[in-house]
Amino acid sequence: MTKDLSIVIMAAGKGTRMRSSIPKVLHKIAHKPLLNHVIDTAETLRPKHIICVVGPDVPAVEEAAKPHTVVIQKERLGTGHALKTALSEIKDFKGTVMVLSGDVPLITADMLGDLAARHAQGDNPAATIMAMMPDEPTGYGRIVLSDEGHVECIVEEKDASDAQKAISLCNGGVYCFDGEGLHTWIEKLSNDNAQKEYLLPDLIAIAKEEGRVSVVVEGDDESLLGVNTRDQLAELEMIFQNRQRMKFLDAGVTMQDPATVYFAADTQIAADVTIEPSVIFGEGVTVEEGCIVKGFSHIEGSYICANSKIGPFARLRPGTNLSENVEVGNFVEVNRSTIGKGTKAKHFTYLGDAVLHKDVNIGAGTIICNYDGINKHKTIIKDRAFIGSNSTLIAPLTVGEGAYIAAGSAVTEDVEKESLVIARTRGKLLSGWAKDR
Repeated sequence: MTKDLSIVIMAAGKGTRMRSSIPKVLHKIAHKPLLNHVIDTAETLRPKHIICVVGPDVPAVEEAAKPHTVVIQKERLGTGHALKTALSEIKDFKGTVMVLSGDVPLITADMLGDLAARHAQGDNPAATIMAMMPDEPTGYGRIVLSDEGHVECIVEEKDASDAQKAISLCNGGVYCFDGEGLHTWIEKLSNDNAQKEYLLPDLIAIAKEEGRVSVVVEGDDESLLGVNTRDQLAELEMIFQNRQRMKFLDAGVTMQDPATVYFAADTQIAADVTIEPSVIFGEGVTVEEGCIVKGFSHIEGSYICANSKIGPFARLRPGTNLSENVEVGNFVEVNRSTIGKGTKAKHFTYLGDAVLHKDVNIGAGTIICNYDGINKHKTIIKDRAFIGSNSTLIAPLTVGEGAYIAAGSAVTEDVEKESLVIARTRGKLLSGWAKDR
């Protein structure tokens, strides 16, 4: 734990431009809320406190922030007011206070670590501000520097003159403050501006009036992008996906067309996995070494052991666990099921609430009927069982070791080991039937 660092995350904005009933910070990138991207990155610094400032009547945001401290900004009176609300939780804290935005999800742990280090190594600055120089600065506050390179002030675009709008150095919205001074400066904030809000950047000018200087650290523009619109959300999703793709490529994963593969934030892929085009990974997926995931497969909540083959056009739903050398082929859906080593289900099959042991063969068109309209029931298929094509297994059901089920059977009772079940109507041949019609 870093005892001299507390982190405040601003998450009270309404996000009106998102045009959504969902709070802005709960919109997702790679299946993970924006706020939780920021929280997870903040946690890497191991601060003494993480405090999330949220708006009123948004219990879902409070839940997302757990187990960290949550304070409610009852009235949305600006970022400065939000910070003041958070400081009420750490009245006696005199270390460094880092301020982050809950809608800036791509900021990295390295950037935050560098900011904290530069602030600590400085000549007792009032604040160290992460700045950027975006290609399109519209909408960002401008940082005005003195001849010595110290920060004179930060001017919001609505309050900026034409000369100030021409400044390319923009406020990245990430700060480190001297905690002891911050408790004093926050009381002097005014809402005398175009927005009639208490603005956090105004603290820089207040500290300057007391003879305290502030400095800038330039950060990566892309990592400091925020989300205010659906268009920006889509842009950041693309950036994050590209980062994920490069991470896995660098770690030894083969992707034939990386731009068509989509990952969740928590996806884990081992080296020597091959991923064909148009594969989507949802939350909670781990793929061990040597696996092949063929095109157009959709995988979520699944653990896939080494040297297994998935797809094409396979769907693995949450609760799926595949052992080594398993094959799940085209148009096969697996849901809440465990499949043992060497088992194969290659074509047109549904496996739900099932446990398949080793070396089982599932014929094309096999359906496990796990739902009776009220409850889900379990099917167990033991080692080396052979399920013929177009079979229907009506749960609850156990198929014994080495048993065979004939193609086209509808099985409703347990099958003993090494037996053969034929559960279908005997066919009839009516000679000349078509001729006599």
